[in-house]
Amino acid sequence: MATIWDADAAKPSRPSAGRIAHSSSRAAKPAGPATIAGPTGPRVRRRLGPGPAIPFGLQIGPALLVLAWVAGSALGWIDPRILSAPWTVAEAFVRLIEQGRLQDNFVTSATRALLGLGIGLLVGTVLAVIAGLSRIGEALIDGPVQIKRAIPTLALIPLLILWFGIGESMKVTTIVLAVTVPIYIHTHNALRSIDSRYVELAETLRMSQKDFILQVVLPGALPGFLLGLRFAVTLCWVSLVVVEQINATSGLGYMIDLARNYGQTDVILVGLVVYVLLGLVSDGLVRFIERRALAWRRTLAN
Repeated sequence: MATIWDADAAKPSRPSAGRIAHSSSRAAKPAGPATIAGPTGPRVRRRLGPGPAIPFGLQIGPALLVLAWVAGSALGWIDPRILSAPWTVAEAFVRLIEQGRLQDNFVTSATRALLGLGIGLLVGTVLAVIAGLSRIGEALIDGPVQIKRAIPTLALIPLLILWFGIGESMKVTTIVLAVTVPIYIHTHNALRSIDSRYVELAETLRMSQKDFILQVVLPGALPGFLLGLRFAVTLCWVSLVVVEQINATSGLGYMIDLARNYGQTDVILVGLVVYVLLGLVSDGLVRFIERRALAWRRTLAN
């Protein structure tokens, strides 16, 4: 006859709730897609979002366009008087390099673009910080910037010609005006979107104004600044193309405009290809900086 002690000892041991939770958490690492039990049995849970990154995904679209261009030219579907064949453009590219025209015009255009971009970045960032951290600064700065945003930069070129003439000052000023607005808009918006709890924490720690700007304001505004930088780089090249076709004597835009007068479609395409490469490289550089500087963020893209 079994005693009570024997009966209790014969019962199967049951792990405690803490042990269950601990063991289940260790075993809850699925090797594949998670399953959800439904009325008709287990079903695979569909993952939301864009999915994993595609290797060289950003290059697929341009590669398809080039392939379509090559195929259309080879099969005679594209009139060479309208759009030169890729091999004709390549020959013109080599010819311009041998003549030294492409290098000289490229250096001139790059100098104008970098000078205007650098000044615009500095001006836009400083104005955004002043307007974002001061009500008085916002009252004085935000209104004029919004007025400038409503006026296309290219519409100001006739006025800038009257003020600065047709020299380098007009060209660089046009690029500066085009670059300043997106930098200011996105940086100012990022500053206004900083969580107020960070400000309260900085006040509790009795941070100085300098440390508050360097450790709280600038890191918090960095995502908006980088987004504005991508727009600014694009507008920089767009403005450069336009100003170099207005009574210019050098630059890629001047080379394109001169080729238009002589009907040299291949030279025009060489200039456009260089602009495309400059735009893609500069945007890729900003994307690289963004990935490095904002590696701590978890977003839908990553």
